[in-house]
Amino acid sequence: MEVSESGGSRPDLTPAGIQPRAMLARRRAIVLALNLVTYGGLLLWLAQILGASGWSPVDVLIFLCFAVAAPWSVLGVWNALIGVWLLHTLRDPMTEVAPFAKAGDVITPVAGKTAILMTIRNEDPSRAFARLTAIKESIDATGFGGSFAYFVLSDTDDEGVAAAERAAFAHWQSVCADDAARLFYRRRETNEGFKAGNLRDFCARWGDDFEFMIPLDADSLMAGETILRLVRIGEAYPRLGILQSLVVGAPTTSAFARIFQFGMRHGMRPYTIGSAWWAGDCGPFWGHNALVRIAPFRSHCDLPLLPGAPPFGGPILSHDQVEAVLMRRAGFEVRALPEESGSWEDNPPTVLEFTRRDLRWCQGNMQYFHLLGLNGLQPMSRFQLLWAIMMFIGIPAWTAIIALAAIKPLDGERTALFPAGSALGFYLVFLLMYLAPKLAGFVDIALTHNGLRRYGGGVRFTAGALVEILFSFLLGAATTFRTGLFMIGLVFGRTVVWSGQARDAHALSWTTATRGLWPQTAFGIVILSIAGLLAPAIIVPSLPLTLGYIVAIPFAVVSSSPRLGVWLERAGLCAIPEEISPPLILSRLDAPHATEPSAATLLTPNEAV
Repeated sequence: MEVSESGGSRPDLTPAGIQPRAMLARRRAIVLALNLVTYGGLLLWLAQILGASGWSPVDVLIFLCFAVAAPWSVLGVWNALIGVWLLHTLRDPMTEVAPFAKAGDVITPVAGKTAILMTIRNEDPSRAFARLTAIKESIDATGFGGSFAYFVLSDTDDEGVAAAERAAFAHWQSVCADDAARLFYRRRETNEGFKAGNLRDFCARWGDDFEFMIPLDADSLMAGETILRLVRIGEAYPRLGILQSLVVGAPTTSAFARIFQFGMRHGMRPYTIGSAWWAGDCGPFWGHNALVRIAPFRSHCDLPLLPGAPPFGGPILSHDQVEAVLMRRAGFEVRALPEESGSWEDNPPTVLEFTRRDLRWCQGNMQYFHLLGLNGLQPMSRFQLLWAIMMFIGIPAWTAIIALAAIKPLDGERTALFPAGSALGFYLVFLLMYLAPKLAGFVDIALTHNGLRRYGGGVRFTAGALVEILFSFLLGAATTFRTGLFMIGLVFGRTVVWSGQARDAHALSWTTATRGLWPQTAFGIVILSIAGLLAPAIIVPSLPLTLGYIVAIPFAVVSSSPRLGVWLERAGLCAIPEEISPPLILSRLDAPHATEPSAATLLTPNEAV
């Protein structure tokens, strides 16, 4: 049942009274028009190229695959461009995008109680408790520690890890003896409902005692001032249901994670502020490092059990975006705070761990097909669910385009009539679109006062950017091919198992990398061999998209190398601002060691892929 939207505010404003509805409608219309014109222009251009000498079956398939895959890239371009425009042409972009943020800067007492929740399952307990300890110390330093309690919510099913969790919690209680009454540990006997079920259990047991909760993953870290700011914003706007912080990668010894998060970091700010400009009250929820108002969450965000069996039925794996649209349906706003503000996570340390996480998201997002017809959803919320589906449907479409392009010379069309110059131009435009969010991030850093200095200076930043661009092309080939295979497997009932993750830096052996990535290598060899026989001229231009298949195995091994991580750190390449000038809360954590992971962290998911 949907709650009244007004909540006592003016009907011409969003439920929390933050922005005029008409203004957001105009912004969404502008973004829609920009995307449709761009998308339509690309389709028309491609049709002229493919249809120059008639349409073959291969031409039709390439066109259809591009039509499916392109929308995600087009929106990414415009989000990034809008973000750069906001950040560098407006005097106060946050007032335009997130006017509610000012409420967090007002130093006021905290009225309600907030629960800090860390959900874990077969994780290394030392990692989780080290982060919770640092968060508690940071919050206590603000002088408002009494308004917060801390919960470790375990779904661990390994008795050895569970024993280590209990021992770690007992030690934490002994160290924090004066605050022991605010520390809680609970272990469920089953993993029913996965992480969403874990949070649901907390709300049922303790939800009446708190106004807000801040869910954390085992690799999450948040500064006390950041948490306090979120709480103050939440208290200032009673109809604000979820406030998502901008989560960025923390310093790491993993070369893979270091390069990946360097690329994500500089691109996230313009992209996120650009999307928040038009998404407004229908913002994202990433499941962690966010402020959640417990009462409406408990009453309105219970996930449905989907009809049928997994992979498309049963419990929802990607719960966070569903909870966001249900919260908005209940008449509460969901907002993103699109600025770097003391909120971190660890990124996967290897190609295989990165892909393992993506596969769970992929299956979860495909389940959203069941939810598109839910009654009472906002149009923007329905679009968000559809967009989450399109994010993964486009992946096998891009892979299919590469395979189809290799065999196009066999379609019988006369080569002399093929517009090679126009096709090359189209390909270069596509590459530019792929890189647009990254390039927008480079521009943002370069134009921001002291922006380059925060990344170690212009020379190091430029060198790191070049490394990351190459890295992104290699990673894209390796991961998208595996995701495409997985999506085919979904049709035949294959699924993933929700379990722990290996979060610490560790080296991959050649055997492990080969076992996980040989299909990519085989695909690359076949594609380039066909191209060499039929159209050798396309081999070199295609390398940005095809080289990653060939070198997937050595790429995985080298990027996981602890030695490479140490070298990058010493050289200052792909450094993030927290490495150049470490915040106090990061100094509270012991530096992770680039060695083999502990027994607990080796308990990784076993996907039936």
